[in-house]
Amino acid sequence: MKRIARIAALVLWSLPVLLAAIALTVPGATRADAAKAPEPDHAPWQGFLSRYLDTTASDGVNRVRYSAVTPADKAALKGYLRYLQSQKAVAMDGKVRRAFWIDLYNARTVDAILDAYPIKSIRDIKAPGAASAGPWDAKTMKVDGVPLSLNDIENNILRAQWKDGRIHFALNCASIGCPNLSPRAFTAATLEAQLEKGARDFLRSPRAAAFEGGTLRLSSLFDWYKGDFGKTDKEVLESISRFATPETAERLRAYAGKIEYRYDWNLNGI
Repeated sequence: MKRIARIAALVLWSLPVLLAAIALTVPGATRADAAKAPEPDHAPWQGFLSRYLDTTASDGVNRVRYSAVTPADKAALKGYLRYLQSQKAVAMDGKVRRAFWIDLYNARTVDAILDAYPIKSIRDIKAPGAASAGPWDAKTMKVDGVPLSLNDIENNILRAQWKDGRIHFALNCASIGCPNLSPRAFTAATLEAQLEKGARDFLRSPRAAAFEGGTLRLSSLFDWYKGDFGKTDKEVLESISRFATPETAERLRAYAGKIEYRYDWNLNGI
């Protein structure tokens, strides 16, 4: 009986952690005993973007003025990240929660660059204990009691829960080849419009798809995450063509040649 009591106590003690973990990985999961959490205040992140994100480059790539970020604004960004991690993501409505994860991912990526700056590429960052270059596997965040890395947010939460390829055009990896860092913080009210705009803007740029000398060159995103866009090359090209210009869309749908993949890892900084 004592053993049963100890097991019961252990289960009760660990239940909140288990519920939090389930909520991070299962679509629509929420804690039954928690009221709906309000949408976090993303004004600090919006202020940072308004001050330091340059959207005027002729090549269409949004760039961050990393070298201009003041010590006060670096500290404010870290404060915003601490604030986000104090929120109850498990109790948020779906759109609120989805915007929350996107903003947390993007803000933490910029924070990682600022911690290591000056660097030429995000891959110059070597996280302690990580097997590969870059900050993606380091569990530098904790939400609802669950330690998280950037890869956890992207792959185990956003991709796992919502099954929407447009997420790849909302997350920014601080590189020229990456879809643009949005000049607006994501919110529940603007989420759908921003996902559409991010997909359209990237898929109409040569970073996503370009015909060069009769060969189709695609962003490596469509190689790394092919299954999010289709089972075959033809299905992937059909997915891309939905957002491409009419002329490019026609060529993509008719293309049956070799596909080459590329990605520019140079820092998206000025």
